[in-house]
Amino acid sequence: MPLMRQFSRLLLLILPLVPTAQADAQSLTPVDLELAFVVDASGSIDDDEFQLQRQGYADALSNPKILSAIGSGFLGSVAVSYIEFSASGCTEMSVPWARIKDTKSAIDFGNRILSKERLSCSGGNAIGEGVALAATSMEHNIFEGTRRVIDVSGDGPNTLGIPIEVVRNVAVANGITINGLVIDRPEMPDLDEYFRSSIIGGRRAFVIKAKNRQTFAAAILKKMILEIADSSDFNDL
Repeated sequence: MPLMRQFSRLLLLILPLVPTAQADAQSLTPVDLELAFVVDASGSIDDDEFQLQRQGYADALSNPKILSAIGSGFLGSVAVSYIEFSASGCTEMSVPWARIKDTKSAIDFGNRILSKERLSCSGGNAIGEGVALAATSMEHNIFEGTRRVIDVSGDGPNTLGIPIEVVRNVAVANGITINGLVIDRPEMPDLDEYFRSSIIGGRRAFVIKAKNRQTFAAAILKKMILEIADSSDFNDL
């Protein structure tokens, strides 16, 4: 099946979840990067871990290193969204697309992440739905990024809904890079390899593993710097 037809089918599956406010193509706001955070909110993530994830992303966005990386871009701004996934049918655009260009806009977005009520939905991991929502929302937001990146974090494999490999392949064929942040689980020692083989893809795609709660915030910060700075050199951090 042609790739664009596959993308159209994914669009039809996910479109009811995507905010419908769409600017005319001529009025899209240019940004250096469209960056969608796709974050695990399934039952395997307890309340402490859930809050740790949200706090990590909120803190990273307003970190001086991130703001410096954003400011160093040609346009000096990025567009971000925050998506949470759980069981099939439980994917949510928790914080819609917004432009980050300075400390205020970064803090405002972080506060919106922290204030959003957790979606109550038990079950497995529908990572494919989260990535599909991110990809389709990139087609329907009001921004036009020089690059487009989906940032997936989670502690398990895709177990429900759309196969993540299918979604990944269509997204990558449409110029989107997918990176991964693995939350370590002792019972899944090879989860980072699963992320490499089934989830990430595209230009300079990579996986970072957070070995424990103490290193999670640092892992988010490192990954976000690499994505915004468009770098694959971990040694620079």
